[in-house]
Amino acid sequence: MHVLVNAATSVDGKLASRRREQLTISGPEDFARVDRLRASCDAVMVGVGTVLADDPSLTVKDDDLVAEREARGESPQPARVVADSHARTPPDAAVLDDRARSVVLVADAEPDEHAAALDAAGADVVVAGGNRVDLRGALADLDAMGVERLMVEGGGELIFSLFEAGLVDELTVYVGSLLVGGRDAPTLADGDGFVSDFPDLELADVERLDDGVLLSYTVA
Repeated sequence: MHVLVNAATSVDGKLASRRREQLTISGPEDFARVDRLRASCDAVMVGVGTVLADDPSLTVKDDDLVAEREARGESPQPARVVADSHARTPPDAAVLDDRARSVVLVADAEPDEHAAALDAAGADVVVAGGNRVDLRGALADLDAMGVERLMVEGGGELIFSLFEAGLVDELTVYVGSLLVGGRDAPTLADGDGFVSDFPDLELADVERLDDGVLLSYTVA
């Protein structure tokens, strides 16, 4: 499986404000790029924190891109995947609507009734890990479902965990002309942080979009 992490940050590396409120960091050119990326993938993944903060739909917006997927014999929309160890995804979340397949990854320790509520809301619930989602095992489950190309859109905890597990192949970061600040504001990669064995990134491309810069990296 090829795992692509895509994010938009402020110049100081923040994904959102300290209130965890969604920010408009990029513009029309980057929005269109992200839509094309989604359309090129089999599934789009976020952590439950992103679902709770932003309630994203994670769908392809451009009708032409949807038609191109169908012409390739693919589903109109990529699957949506939520890493949600404690099954906190609200049953009425946009990511669980009927516009695309929805997969929620939960931990085995979570009570059965929580998983049952997600199942009733239309999600395919996948148990992966004991007390928290085991990402390596979860990605193996997604691979068995036919997911060959996975796009990850945040948040910082999930992105860090994927890098920590050595599961990321590619990273694209749009850096907008915005300064956010705040020691408690979420960053591109949160979690415990690295003190050694830092991920090996190689800058592959730099492109100006809107009033910002798109940085593309390969991950060794």
